[in-house]
Amino acid sequence: MLTLHRAALVLPDPADPTAPSHVDGAVLVRDALVEAVGPYPELAAAQPTARVRDWGDALLGPGLRHPDGHRLLERAYHPDPREELGDAPVPDGLLGEADEARCGASARRGLQRMLGFGVTAVAGPFERASVRTAVARSGLVALPGAGTAGSVGSAGPVGLPPVGLPGAVGAVWSLDPLVGLSFAEAVHGRLVVGGRADFAVFAPGEDGPRAGGCRAAVLGGRLVFRRR
Repeated sequence: MLTLHRAALVLPDPADPTAPSHVDGAVLVRDALVEAVGPYPELAAAQPTARVRDWGDALLGPGLRHPDGHRLLERAYHPDPREELGDAPVPDGLLGEADEARCGASARRGLQRMLGFGVTAVAGPFERASVRTAVARSGLVALPGAGTAGSVGSAGPVGLPPVGLPGAVGAVWSLDPLVGLSFAEAVHGRLVVGGRADFAVFAPGEDGPRAGGCRAAVLGGRLVFRRR
């Protein structure tokens, strides 16, 4: 299936200030992969039968990576809606918790809520089996943990900026990487032809997307989050 995601501004590689951007741009997705990136009129003319998702005045770019997945998924507790505790992480709510089923359920809720902030990759280490399983099944990219390339506080993989903990007060308990990182620092990878179609759609701000501004997230070509 071909899907054309249109946005007012498409930034294929926000981490590279010299990379081209596309005003009234689009990303053409075939199944799980990016087939083309460029101006919307050109791609629409080339693929007139593609389904179009028009995101209006939004900014479309690579999804974000959360550098503090260990803390957020293995230490913080993500409440069940039935508990009426809200949907913010409870700091250190899982410390000393021995119930793996409860930890796994919490991690699944946390990962689902991360998608609502445009997160498509999360860094470990993930020491609990239930959390590793939740991450593997979520579709998010699992990044190496502390002490390896791409870990918290280290140089990231080639082509990516260093990963570091968000610096704002309380940011280490936030599910939104943009609370403490710039868009260029937080993005994971870039949109390239033949690459996996992982990206997010954001409300535009003065210098890129604003914190909490994710409108939609796509993982492997699938629309997995859309703000209502």
